[in-house]
Amino acid sequence: MPRAGLTPDQLVLVAAALADRDGLDRVTVSSVARQVGVKPASVYAHLDGADDLLRRVTQLALTEMAERAADAVAGRSGRDALEAWAGSFRTYAFAHPGRYAASHRPLGRTEALAGAGPRHTALSATILRGYDVPEHDHPHAVRLLGSTIHGFLDLEAAGSFDHSAPPAADSWPRVVDALDALLRTWPTP
Repeated sequence: MPRAGLTPDQLVLVAAALADRDGLDRVTVSSVARQVGVKPASVYAHLDGADDLLRRVTQLALTEMAERAADAVAGRSGRDALEAWAGSFRTYAFAHPGRYAASHRPLGRTEALAGAGPRHTALSATILRGYDVPEHDHPHAVRLLGSTIHGFLDLEAAGSFDHSAPPAADSWPRVVDALDALLRTWPTP
């Protein structure tokens, strides 16, 4: 029987906070149960186990990231929108490292379409329209943007840039500049 006052949404927020504090790999049904002062069975009464818990943290992260990105790009276009969009992900990754890591967990197509996936797609299309990238090339451009931005952020979070100068913070605007230049001169077949 579910514990009175405990909800799946509350458990997901606890799991997300644990992920940010301790790392996504430390989030388990048991760790969430300890955090809220219940036995693991009480968590299972609200969720379908660890996979369900992590899937919900992923959906939370993607929703939060879409909201922040939408706020960042509102009223902007071109390079300004690109910089704001990419910057919103970087800010989120620093503020919520565990949730950001969760955002990389794969979701099934149905889950992605029912969650924040369409909003991320629409935001990406908004950025690309500011560059006149042909719509048939949007999937390619979105993949380029995502792999560059999230690849950089993942390497930065892992400390992969810490061993050399200049600091990663100095490289970030150069990455955005390079993406801007590439999108302005998008090749047509």
